[in-house]
Amino acid sequence: MHSSLQIMGLWVIMEGFLLFANALAILNEDRFLFRRGWTLAEVSGPRRNSVKGQFIGLIYACQYMRLPLILLNIITIVVKLFTG
Repeated sequence: MHSSLQIMGLWVIMEGFLLFANALAILNEDRFLFRRGWTLAEVSGPRRNSVKGQFIGLIYACQYMRLPLILLNIITIVVKLFTG
C-alpha cells in the first residue's frame, strides 16, 4: 500500500511538470515574450547566467521540444484513460 502511494505521488509530480512545460511551450514570442523583453537577444552574454536568463532559456527549450511534449501528452492521456 505504501509503495503504491509513492508511485501515485511521483505520477502526480510528473503530470505537474508536464503541465508546466506545456504552459511554457505555448508562450508566443511576438505577443508575450517580446513585449516584456524576454527574448534570447535581450539576455546575451553574462546576463544569460542570471535567473531571468535561465528562465528564458527554459522557455525556449520547452518551445524547441514541442514534439516530445506532444508524445508525452498522448502517453499521459492514454494512461489516464485506462487507469482513471
